[in-house]
Amino acid sequence: MFEEAELERLVTTAQAGDPGSMEYLLARLRPVVLRRCSRFLPHHADAEEAAQDALLSISTHLGRYGGHGSFQGWVTVIASNAARSTYRSMRRRAEDSHADLPESVDPHTTSVIAGTRLDLMEALAALEQRHPTLVEAFVLRDLGDLTYVQVAEQLDAPLSTVKDRIDRARHFMRERLVIGP
Repeated sequence: MFEEAELERLVTTAQAGDPGSMEYLLARLRPVVLRRCSRFLPHHADAEEAAQDALLSISTHLGRYGGHGSFQGWVTVIASNAARSTYRSMRRRAEDSHADLPESVDPHTTSVIAGTRLDLMEALAALEQRHPTLVEAFVLRDLGDLTYVQVAEQLDAPLSTVKDRIDRARHFMRERLVIGP
């Protein structure tokens, strides 16, 4: 993505109000954010919508990033939250329209919600409801591709706690996901 020194300089100058730095930072972050959103929403238009929301949130809240944890982790949290929010919004719209899947379609792998990973999103919603403390670590590690150390820094938690949360979340998710041959 960036070299650390370049990233630090861009973040600092964008936080100071330099519009050119902000524009360049967002342009460089766009592919990373889109990839993160695509992990949740493989339909390109849905991932694009979530990525746009995430980039807007990054630009709006960049001043709140205080250097706690990695900037990459901060961006991953925002992108993950935007993707999950986009999914919830699409799901509400689909439920409001009473859309049904044809009988020949497997509801665990196909969604009327424009190609989202229904199985993954439903399992994440169940994890969030039953074990809310496990969600963020799991999302950052397994969907955000951060290292265990980066997740620990982002969550300001001991590495052993992070590893335990991820392990418990993986077990929970494995039980709920349909894993093909």
